[in-house]
Amino acid sequence: MKVGFIGLGIMGHSMASNIRQGGYELVVHDIRKEAAAPHLAAGAAWADMPRGVAEAAEVVFTSLPGPAEVETVALGDEGLLAGMSPGKVYFDLSTSSPALIRRIHAVFAARGVHVLDAPVSGGPRGARTRKLALWVGGDERVFLRYKPLLDAIGDQAIHVGPVGAGSVAKLVHNCAGYAIQTVLAEVFTLGVKAGVEPLALWQAVRQGALGRQRIFDRLTDQFLLGKYEPPTFALRLAHKDVSLATALGREYSVPMRLANLALEELTEALNRGWGDRDSRVAMVLQEERAGVQVRVDETRLREALDRDPPAA
Repeated sequence: MKVGFIGLGIMGHSMASNIRQGGYELVVHDIRKEAAAPHLAAGAAWADMPRGVAEAAEVVFTSLPGPAEVETVALGDEGLLAGMSPGKVYFDLSTSSPALIRRIHAVFAARGVHVLDAPVSGGPRGARTRKLALWVGGDERVFLRYKPLLDAIGDQAIHVGPVGAGSVAKLVHNCAGYAIQTVLAEVFTLGVKAGVEPLALWQAVRQGALGRQRIFDRLTDQFLLGKYEPPTFALRLAHKDVSLATALGREYSVPMRLANLALEELTEALNRGWGDRDSRVAMVLQEERAGVQVRVDETRLREALDRDPPAA
């Protein structure tokens, strides 16, 4: 099978190499031809434009900086659409806009071409070592047909749902990561300014309940099930703890913007009369504001956890 790859940056370079090492014939393109030099030296073919990649390959991958580049490569005058014939497949590995990939999907579908979004997570190291998640949105039959090819790129290729679902999952993941990163900066500056040596603080908290648990596993005990009784940790106690932390921040003149937002949420939940329910009940407030209820059947959730148990 001949595979096309467009976008040979930090991530794309390694993912294209993984495809080639998986035994696939490769044709490549990048706005900088020098980025393709190692692939060309290893036997890959070069195409001057995305259209040429599409004409030469059965399936094409793009790994691009963002929506503007994806739209140009997919729909531009010399883009993929101009070169793809019915039955061919396009996977976009970029972190991009769900609305854009759905629009591209509709345009390509009219030509008989399959489009799936497959953003990746694992960073440059994961791309190099093939320890990479691919979150795929689109036709599940097409996903399954090309699963061996996706497995050449990363070790965790999963089908998330219809086109755009992979991109939604990636944005949820990354936004959570950077929000958590901001909170960690906030609380660690508090801890160090309050007198704890940074390494000792880090070693201590990573052995706590949160440190030992995968971040997203915190959703499984109460929130996804919508069950807040009996409490694992009562809301009134959580409110007390965050109140003490923000007070410590005031004592040491450490700005605690996000912690104070969290305290506002806990206070509102407390004023609802939820003090003896689990502390995660405060998350219901965001469900109300968003106008959506997040629920998973308990049997399905347990089955998912059994397939991939929580970290110890």
